Amino acid sequence: MEANTRSTGRLPAAFLTPGSSSFMDFLSEHQPELLPGKRSLPPVQGVIEAPHGTTIVAVTFPGGVVLAGDRRATMGNVIAQRDIEKVFPADEYSAVGIAGTAGLAVEMVKLFQLELEHFEKVEGAQLSLEGKANRLSTMIRSNLGMAMQGLAVVPLFAGYDVDRDKGRIFSYDVTGGRSEEQGYAATGSGSIFARGAMKKLFRDDLSESEATTLVVQALYDAADDDSATGGPDVARRIYPIVTVITEDGFRRLTEDEASGIARSVLERRLEQPDGPRASLL
Repeated sequence: MEANTRSTGRLPAAFLTPGSSSFMDFLSEHQPELLPGKRSLPPVQGVIEAPHGTTIVAVTFPGGVVLAGDRRATMGNVIAQRDIEKVFPADEYSAVGIAGTAGLAVEMVKLFQLELEHFEKVEGAQLSLEGKANRLSTMIRSNLGMAMQGLAVVPLFAGYDVDRDKGRIFSYDVTGGRSEEQGYAATGSGSIFARGAMKKLFRDDLSESEATTLVVQALYDAADDDSATGGPDVARRIYPIVTVITEDGFRRLTEDEASGIARSVLERRLEQPDGPRASLL
């Protein structure tokens, strides 16, 4: 397609032909080899070693939802990267946190962003939050072949539902199976520990400030018991990525905001190494 555009100065006919509002369908029809799930891999024995993203957490509060992730990527027992970014905006009112094979996960997020933007331009309206969750499910399912070879992607999707005026969270399995989570959710290698932390701290009436502190508390607990999850790294000034989605849209906490929460949690852990039990106060 690029060669034709350069030689004639015009868009190929594929771009001018009416079709589906799905960018994935368009790519699948005209250049399927560009889709991650359509690429053929050489025969391999055992699991392919590639950098993996680890723990993602999300929690709802009366004004929206918070989605956060640690910064560590691992490859086997080795730390592959200490400052990887695992949480991305999908559009104005939603975000995706990635766990699993880092390279494929980032590529899938970029395709998902294009999918939502393409739909909005073609249809002149945004997909509902439920529709976005379904589109992501389809993309994960298309990656099943690679997941069977050890290159799995298991994201956490969260957003503000403008139709219901509340934050919602969706989790997935490697086959694309989708579940809506109530209150809080976690995915990745440290998810079992993060979920335990959120279970004891979650309340229905959390403020935004309490919700952002809760997710950092959960990531701290996950890092405490899971070597693949990275805790706040004060020496290198590497802190969790924390995002908030409300009726005003997607917002990523600044470095100063995230470090302030992380340092506050670390200071309190000097007095309570196992963390707060009944409330955030």
